[in-house]
Amino acid sequence: MSQSITGNPSSAANVLADRVETGLNKKYTTATAFMEALHEAGVSCIFANLGSDHPAIIEEWAQAQLQNKDYPRIIICPHEFVALSAAHTYAQISGKPQAVFVHVECGTQNLGGAVHNAAKGRVPVLIFAGASPYTQEGELVGSRNEHIHWIQDVFDQRGIVRQYMKYDNEIRTGKNVKQLVHRAIQIAESDPKGPVYLVAPREVLEEETQPISSRRSEWEPLSPSAIHPAMVSEIANDLLKAKKPLIITTYLGRNPEAVDELVKFSERLAIPVLESAPYYLNFPGDHPLQVGYQWNKPGQNPILAEADLILVLDSDVPWMPLHNKPSKDCTIYYIDIDPLKEKTPLWYIPSKRSYKADSFVALQQLNAYLDTVRDQIDDKAVQERYQQFTEIHNRQREEWNRLEQLSDSSVITPEYLTACIREAIDEDTIVLFETITNYETVSKHLPRTKPGTIFGSGASSLGWHGGGAIGAKLAAPDQTIVSLTGDGSYIFSNPTPVHWVSKKYNTPFLTVIYNNHGWGAPRMSTLGVHPQGIASQTDQFWVNFDPTAELAKVAEAAGGAYARVVEKPGELMEAIVSALQIVREGRSAVLDVRLPQVSKQSTN
Repeated sequence: MSQSITGNPSSAANVLADRVETGLNKKYTTATAFMEALHEAGVSCIFANLGSDHPAIIEEWAQAQLQNKDYPRIIICPHEFVALSAAHTYAQISGKPQAVFVHVECGTQNLGGAVHNAAKGRVPVLIFAGASPYTQEGELVGSRNEHIHWIQDVFDQRGIVRQYMKYDNEIRTGKNVKQLVHRAIQIAESDPKGPVYLVAPREVLEEETQPISSRRSEWEPLSPSAIHPAMVSEIANDLLKAKKPLIITTYLGRNPEAVDELVKFSERLAIPVLESAPYYLNFPGDHPLQVGYQWNKPGQNPILAEADLILVLDSDVPWMPLHNKPSKDCTIYYIDIDPLKEKTPLWYIPSKRSYKADSFVALQQLNAYLDTVRDQIDDKAVQERYQQFTEIHNRQREEWNRLEQLSDSSVITPEYLTACIREAIDEDTIVLFETITNYETVSKHLPRTKPGTIFGSGASSLGWHGGGAIGAKLAAPDQTIVSLTGDGSYIFSNPTPVHWVSKKYNTPFLTVIYNNHGWGAPRMSTLGVHPQGIASQTDQFWVNFDPTAELAKVAEAAGGAYARVVEKPGELMEAIVSALQIVREGRSAVLDVRLPQVSKQSTN
């Protein structure tokens, strides 16, 4: 919820405000209207990295502070990647788009891969950047007065991010700035959701204009789409006839309500659920019909291979046909908010039918239809299938539990580490995971049961988890935040600004580094293409981080975080429990947990 830009002013601040008020020449500018529009749109936070393009914004904030205006909270972020990552996860948890302010084309480029993450993760965020002044001789307020204004002037600033944006535009006058903001946010919030980008030169932001009113209610996002009623019966009737149906999903859990609807539907016909590269809780991990997680490991999934009907619900990559795919006779239905993946050049899943629909709505439709055909449901077959997949579920978990046992009491394995984290946290803890080569490990050994308690970025530009943890804590201040990351993605997260922001804005969280001393992903990619190649034979992959850096100490220096290296299994659980207690007391903590090295050979 929006709040005063700085909270309630002190009595001394009130005295200052009274003094300034006497001679204050209040101006209503484009910047004023812009800030009002963000407040009206329900933006709670502006994650800001300011520059020479923002004087009108800064002046408006100063005036708003004196007047105790109800504006979004300003979160200063010393790095743009951190700012957008924080806005990204705040939006994931709250369901409402947030704003990021950056400095001209330089700040836009410094957003880097966070733009990819927001776009591919379908997260609604409004990004605003100033632009170099377009006058240079004082013709207008805000005219060029610094040498960088010439250097930062580019032909197509919006083009830097256009292919990732759902919408981009330039604010040219304060007379319609509110309409542009509301339209941008309406587009960002409409499925498939995503980032939008607005720019404005200094002169436009400084322009005096008349206050305008707008009705936010007239700019609501598009209502969720449904399947045509005639098609609902086709899907349901094919499912009723199927002997070995299967559901696959990746991001259905972006709407927590959809999880309960999926459970109801799955149980109704005893359809097992397989999660492919999930980055939300899509189905409770302890449910008997949850039959595992697919990531990058080569090999055919037997349940997928045996299915005679697959219902894909919100999944970009339900399987990878090079190693793992359904049988050629399998019937496939595909329901997704973005079924054509129009921004992905190479993508196709041959299906009997594809539907552009909201999965929550589609599941409601299917469940309602099944209510009307109860007499057609083969209860005996459903019961037998339920029992069959309960046994498969239990066997999987027994196998996974065996992997958590240590064969060497002096070495911490990723499975053991994840199991310890599972035992130390509760069901309300929010977990962010960016563990890359240990994505599958976390999915299997840290099963979550409560919707809205586990998040990934939904994309592949690493480092999201750091700013993401800040956004998560701001969006859910009463919940404990735990961030799981590889050592490579920890470095990519810009831990210095992350932990400075965390301390300044009181957003404590626990980071656990799965430190395998290098980049595991390039090694795995190389082995996937050249399993018996020279790199494999010599164990030379150029991925090691040696000598080892004291990664946790960075957070300690930048934000006063509790920092600890853990190398022995015997001290791991105590370290996690202690760190969680420190976080709950209001201080961030980083555990640098040393795992076996990704590659034994060092390269110079």
